[in-house]
Amino acid sequence: MAETNPDHHLGDMLRGHRESIGLSVRTLATMAGFSPSFISQVENGLASPSIGSLERIAACLDVTLSELFRHPDEALSVVVRVKDRPRLASGWSKAEIESLASDRASRLEPMLITLQPGGASGKRPHSMKREQFVFIINGQVNLSLDGTDQVLAKGDAVTIRPDTPMLWSNRSSKTVQILIVSDLAAANVRYGI
Repeated sequence: MAETNPDHHLGDMLRGHRESIGLSVRTLATMAGFSPSFISQVENGLASPSIGSLERIAACLDVTLSELFRHPDEALSVVVRVKDRPRLASGWSKAEIESLASDRASRLEPMLITLQPGGASGKRPHSMKREQFVFIINGQVNLSLDGTDQVLAKGDAVTIRPDTPMLWSNRSSKTVQILIVSDLAAANVRYGI
């Protein structure tokens, strides 16, 4: 469900996950490569991190990106209705992130990213510890993948190998929708494979 202030909700969830595994703000900041003040600002709803920053923080907390903005006690169904999708706005990235997952035990994490004109996944390329399948639903988006720039349009798809530096950016004047499905097992999240 959409929150009236998603940054505060994200901050509360981030703090909850961090405290549940006994990490201090300083330790999480060091692990993720951020300053302690940045982590504190995110937890207090004073900073809106980029998509890439959120992915780094989630990886350090050993949670999925969608778990950062979903309450742990929230009941999940096999069907995810459009009105019930957990959503998070990333002001910095000019994006809305929606979780399409229905089962925490799944190996897959499907996300819908709506990237506004001028939006980007971060300042510079970042990599993930998991494989990702990406499908462009609407619009045109620039992808910098392992140092090579490409333009992807509606209907294009790409599979991104783990640890491959990438950066998404919307240089067009129209909104872009991107479906990203991550293989959580590839990141050894909760599976120990």
